[in-house]
This record gives sequence, C-alpha cells and structure tokens, in this order.
Amino acid sequence: MTANAAERIKHEGLRAKIMSAEQAAEFVQNGMTVAISGFTGAGYPKELPTAIAERAKAAHARGEAFAIGMITGASTAPECDGVLAAANCVSFRNPFQSDPGIRNSINAGNIAYQDMHLSHVEQQMRQGFYGNFDIAIIEAAGITADGKIIPAMGIGHGNEALKAAKKVIIEVNSAQNEKLEGMHDVVYDIGVPPHRKPIPITGPFDRIGSPYLECDLDKIVAVVLTNSGDRNSKFADPDDNSKRIAAQIIDFFSHEVKAGRLPKNLLPLQSGVGNVANAVLAGLLDAPFDDLTGYTEVLQDGMLDLIIAGKMKSASATALSFSPDALQRFNDNIEFLRDKIILRPMEYTNNPEVIRRLGVIGMNAMIEADIYGNVNSTHVMGTKMMNGIGGSGDFTRNAFFSFFVSPSVAKDGAISCIVPMVSHHDHTEHDVMFIVTEQGMADLRGKSPRQRAKLIINNCAHPEYRDQLNDYFDRAEKAGGLHTPHLLLEALSWHQRFVETGDMRIK
Repeated sequence: MTANAAERIKHEGLRAKIMSAEQAAEFVQNGMTVAISGFTGAGYPKELPTAIAERAKAAHARGEAFAIGMITGASTAPECDGVLAAANCVSFRNPFQSDPGIRNSINAGNIAYQDMHLSHVEQQMRQGFYGNFDIAIIEAAGITADGKIIPAMGIGHGNEALKAAKKVIIEVNSAQNEKLEGMHDVVYDIGVPPHRKPIPITGPFDRIGSPYLECDLDKIVAVVLTNSGDRNSKFADPDDNSKRIAAQIIDFFSHEVKAGRLPKNLLPLQSGVGNVANAVLAGLLDAPFDDLTGYTEVLQDGMLDLIIAGKMKSASATALSFSPDALQRFNDNIEFLRDKIILRPMEYTNNPEVIRRLGVIGMNAMIEADIYGNVNSTHVMGTKMMNGIGGSGDFTRNAFFSFFVSPSVAKDGAISCIVPMVSHHDHTEHDVMFIVTEQGMADLRGKSPRQRAKLIINNCAHPEYRDQLNDYFDRAEKAGGLHTPHLLLEALSWHQRFVETGDMRIK
C-alpha cells in the first residue's frame, strides 16, 4: 500500500514531506478553522480525521480544550465527520452533513451549524466570511512531477480551500483509480465582483479549465499515504412508491416533448441524493429518450448506468457517489467513461448563471410540502436539522423545470408529507413547479395559491389525509382568507400533534 501510494507522488520535494497521519495531525491545533475536502461520501480524507480525533481525546483527558471549525464541500463519512463528532472536537460545521453523530451533536446544540446554499460556499470563503483558514486537508489521487494535484472522486470546495488555507495537508489515496487523471475541469480563479467574468459554459460537457488542482507548494506541510475507499453506500432497490414517482415524471417528460416544450433528448438533468431520485434516473433506462445529458452536483448509480448503456452521452458533476457495485462498474468502464464525465468545483456545478443558461431540469427530495407549494427539505418538525439544503436551492431557483419528490407519508402513515403549512421554509412556492408523490403529480405552473392547494391535496396527498387537508382548506376559505387561506392557530397543529402523540392523524 505505502509503496504504491508513494509512487503516486511524482514531485520529489513533496515526497520528502511524507509522514504518518499522527505526525500530520500535530499541525492541527485547538481553535483552528479547517477546510476539509469531501462531497457526499466522496473525496474526503480517510486517516487524518481519526488522528485529529485521537489528539482531541488526549487533550480532553488532560482537561484541555480541543475543537476545530470545520468547513467541507458537503457530507463526508463516518471516518471523517463521524470520528470527529464522537471525539467532541467540532465547534462549527458547514455547509451540509449526513452523519448521525454530527447531526445529533448539531441538534443537541453542541455544534454551531450553518446551513447554506452550496453555490455560496467558495465565494464566502474567498471573501473572508469565516476568517482565516489555518489548514486545508485535501484528498488526492496523485501529485504530478510539477506539483499539480490530481483530484479524487470529489472536488467540492477543494480549489478554494487550497488557495485560502495557510497550510495544506494532502492525503494521497492509492485506492482511487489512477485513470481519474484528466477527468476533472478546474478554473483556478473565478474572480470577485465587480471584476468577475461570465462562466463560458454553454453546454454540459464544455471544458474551460485544467484537469488539476493547484497550490503554492510552500504551503504543503505534509503528505499522508492512504489506501481506503470512499463511503460507497448501497442504494435500496426502488420500491413501488419510488417506481410510481419515477413513472409519473417520465410520462410528464413525454408529454412536454410532444407539446414542444422539451427537445427529444430533454434538457440537462440534475438529480439530488437519495433512493427516490436515483429511481427516476433508473426509470429513464427504458424510457424513449436518447442522447441525454447531465449537469448535476453528485453523479450516482442511476446516471452512471445511463451513460454506460449509451442513453446519456455526457454528465458534469462535482463528485461521484456510488454503491459498491456501481463503483466496480465505473472502474471496469473508466476508459470509456473518461470521455463522458467531467468533475468540476461545486462553484461551477451549482452556479445559478450556468444552471439557468443550460435550462437544467432539477429533481430533488423533500421532507414535506404544504398545500400551496412551499417545501421543507431540511428540518424535521421544524426544529431538528436533517442534512441541510445542499444544492437543491441552487437548482430549484434557476431550473427550467423544478421537481420535488417524496412518498406521501412517513413513519408508517403517522406523518403526512403534505401539510397545511411547512414547519420550515427552504423553497418557496415561487420556485417550486412540480410536486410528485406516489399518489400523483401537481403541476403548479401558472396556478394561484387556491388552485395549487386543490391540485396538491387531491393529486399528491395520501387518501388517509386528503379529507383532513380539504377540511382545513375549506374552513380557511370560509374564515375569510383571500389570497392564501390559512387558519393561523391550526396551520402547524399537525406537527404539534405528532410531537405530542406520535401521529398527525386526527383520531
């Protein structure tokens, strides 16, 4: 392992900086702000977080404080977020997470967490919103002879992290496929207002930069050798609800092509993370669309299989997040895929300018929607953070079509995913065009709030909750609600009833 990883470092000066994770962790001190690579289970450091966690535990045992502020691209994995949360050594975290340990600490009030649009992260780092970055910890697939960094399976905010940090530690991971080299597209400097230039991406597969990340080599204080795979969580097989949701969206695509509002190969597809979104992409394998394209933030199993099958000609993302079986398919077909996939910094994949120009079709998951089309994608019962908004807002606000998908109920029917008023707003009715559950689809384009309410209740709500929702809406109308009828004393009573009884249903 070590020899193989060392061979990935072609730059002699950086070979001299190879050290153990424990030695490299000595550079990380209490109170530092650390940029850590990683995006949805890909491209995160595998060994340094454990070494940092052990330093924190030792400090705590001595009665000393030890905690860091931590800014990533998006979620990482148990070997990163998980071990740091377990060691109680994270004081601040952003912008997106999915590890249960981190989530529990956030909801317990032990970690200050900022949820934010992913397209904003690098700009706010650049402008100094977080103060100085002491260290960047970046995973790489290798380092070239002239010191350029070959990114791993996820870029995220790595480009800006390398520029912003005073010191840099690189984990070179020999488990990453060497043939990743050349798959990336990085523009070193996007510029700042008022001198920022347009991003010259006019097609999903346009290359505008370099295949490498670059860094002032004098800032690199350590190189750590690893040989560990990414998170590679297995997706659940699509259930009946997921298949119904997918079928409705695909039928809608056919209708829009026939109406002349979509070309025969659709428009570039974006898909959020999760089983339902992945099921929609899987459904496209048998759909009557060819030469598809993707412009998304995370490329998952469904999109990979579309490319391998020849249904999708190219895709752009910032990370590759596969199940173990899909990772094997990726590695087996990487020579073919090298000309089909581009990985970019998330400042480009999630950029509103590019999303709007390309006319991306955005498909994202939600926790709940209300009867007027407002969507909550982050908070359970309005107060407990789930994962974060991620890139869903970037795509929803700027997409040509914006879909939100969810089963109509959760917790064996105790929670309705269609409610009178969402308990937390992430996406307003102005941005949400389509809501889809296994019950049906609500096309909200060109509809007033009252028209939306009828569509969402009757098309998307579970039958067990439909009468309850219609009763609420009818009484709200009679109470004198003119534009958006609500009973303010009842609007969040469904959530309160669940908190008190464990069930939203009136019994």
